[in-house]
Amino acid sequence: QTGSGALQIAERLAEYLQAQTPHAESPWRVFDRNLMAKVLEDHHLPTRLAEFLPEDSHNAVDEMLHELLGLHPPSWVIVQQSIETILSLVRAGNVILMGWGVNAVTRKLANVFHVRLVGSLERRIARIQAREHLSRPEALLLIQRRDRGRARYVRKHFHHEVSDVLLYGLIINTDHFSDAQVVRLIGDAVLERHRSPSSGVQIRPASETNI
Repeated sequence: QTGSGALQIAERLAEYLQAQTPHAESPWRVFDRNLMAKVLEDHHLPTRLAEFLPEDSHNAVDEMLHELLGLHPPSWVIVQQSIETILSLVRAGNVILMGWGVNAVTRKLANVFHVRLVGSLERRIARIQAREHLSRPEALLLIQRRDRGRARYVRKHFHHEVSDVLLYGLIINTDHFSDAQVVRLIGDAVLERHRSPSSGVQIRPASETNI
């Protein structure tokens, strides 16, 4: 959920996992809203398209007009290309991917661990206000727009509900834990699954955590 601290936690989680697996073949990396920039780079598309591709975009009329005028590829093309990039990153390994339906894209892969971070609306508003320097109404609108947009994106393109608890191996209410505690909860779960022969999760070149 927007405002649950996912990006800060993901960045600290990458550092934690890197410290715990110093001999991993590739360093841990985090992809959040910059994931679409990676998609554009991988598929040799102009960077200006990034402005048309926010996950929480919802103006179907504008999207249709842009596609008709040839200003950017149809949304389904971008989604297919994003799937290719996501799977390529998972194959490369040691990545933390956030948003863009990655939980749906990778739900059947054995070497991933899916996490959902949630929190009370008031605590999430406070986080957004502190991070973005917004008023309370502005922070609330941002949270509502991004949460609705992410849910709409996953529903439209992958026919799943982002809130479906069965899509995740671990759900954490960040109201009750510090960021450091959340990092350890996730990181230790990933490492424990790596140590368990029956888990299917392997920290080698191909391991991914999805928040």
